[in-house]
Amino acid sequence: QLQASGGGSVQAGGSLTLSCAVSGRTFSPRVMAWFRQAPGKGRDFVAAVKWRGGHTFYEDSVKGRFTISRDHAEDAVYLRMNNLRPEDTAVYYCAADPSIIQSSIPFQTAYNYWGQGTLVTVSS
Repeated sequence: QLQASGGGSVQAGGSLTLSCAVSGRTFSPRVMAWFRQAPGKGRDFVAAVKWRGGHTFYEDSVKGRFTISRDHAEDAVYLRMNNLRPEDTAVYYCAADPSIIQSSIPFQTAYNYWGQGTLVTVSS
């Protein structure tokens, strides 16, 4: 199971760190990722990290502002979000998959494990 936390309300320019803990793990993730869903919109890719090598992937609008990282000891993945903008407002979901291929990383349908969402609200 994946458990996401860390959402909240901040003003534009502020920062938040989201956490996603893997509990009762019955699989070894190949990739862990964050997606987000803004009100009235679909679920979009934000960032991903390869569990073993640590290679990271980012959606263009968050490059330079967001940082994804993983902690093997804690069995967790984090998303540090800096310089937040109102358009970052969304419910953020963590996802994982044990067998995803690199070309499928940005696609939500490629992930078999999902956490509950955590709401991030950025006010101007």
